[in-house]
Amino acid sequence: MIADAFLWVLNRTPSLRRAMWRMFFDLLASRFRNIGWWTLMNYGYADLDASVPPFELLPCDEDERYPIALYRHVALLAPVVGRDVLEVGSGRGGGASYVARYLKPARLVGVDLSGKAVMFSNEQHRVGNLLFRQADAEQLPFPDASFDSVINVESSFCYPSIERFFAEVKRVLRPGGHLHYTDLRLADEMADWRAAIAGSGLEKVVERDITANVVEALRRDSARRRAGGRRIAPAPLSGIADVFTGVDGTRIPSLLASGEMVYFSFLLRKPAG
Repeated sequence: MIADAFLWVLNRTPSLRRAMWRMFFDLLASRFRNIGWWTLMNYGYADLDASVPPFELLPCDEDERYPIALYRHVALLAPVVGRDVLEVGSGRGGGASYVARYLKPARLVGVDLSGKAVMFSNEQHRVGNLLFRQADAEQLPFPDASFDSVINVESSFCYPSIERFFAEVKRVLRPGGHLHYTDLRLADEMADWRAAIAGSGLEKVVERDITANVVEALRRDSARRRAGGRRIAPAPLSGIADVFTGVDGTRIPSLLASGEMVYFSFLLRKPAG
C-alpha cells in the first residue's frame, strides 16, 4: 500500500516528479551500490513466438535476460551499429552496457538525473565505448545534432514535461536520426500520449503494442524478482519490494494484464530535411 500510494502521488503531481524520482534513484544507488546482479530496472520483454530461438547472452548477463530483451527489442527497431547513441534515463546502466557491448555503436553516452546512479554505472560498467553523465532529460547538455540515435526505456513517465523531453531529443538528433522509445501508460492516457508524440516534430515510423510481451516477461521473471526483493529489503518491507520489482500479481503486472495499463514501443525519426 505504501508503494502504491507513492506511485499514485507521483502520477498526479507532475511538479514533484523530478525531485522525488531523483531522491528515489539516489537512494537505490547509495543503498545497493554493490549489487551487480541488479543493473536493469525495467519490466522486461518476452518473445511470444515459441518457434523463435532465444538470443545469445554471455553467462554473466543471463540472469537479467528479460530486462535486457526489452532493450534489445527497442534498440533493434533501427540500426545502431557504428553510430553515436545517447540513452536518456540510463538508471543503473545495465541496458546501456548491453547495447554498447552487443550492438556495437561507435559510442554510447548514458545520462540520468541521479548523480549517484551515474557514479554506480561508471564503476559497474567499464566498456570502452560507453560513458555515463548526470543530466536532466528536459535539459540535455549536448550541442544540436550530436547523436544518430536516442534510446529511452521505461523512463519518460517520470518526466514533468514529456513535451520538453521530445523537444530536447529532436534538438540533439541529427537529421534522419531515430528515437528508440518504449514506456507504459494507463489506458486512458493513451490519447494524450499519442498527441504528445504527434506534436513532437518527430515522424512515427513504428508503433507496437507490446503489453502482452511485458506481461509474459514479468510472469517468467517473477521468481527472480521476488528473490531479488528479499535480498534488498527486510521481511517487513518485502511487499513494497515486490511492488517496485514487478512481482507477478502486484500493481503494475495486474494493471497490464487487465488492460487498464498498456505498454508500447515506438521508433520516431527526425525529418531529414
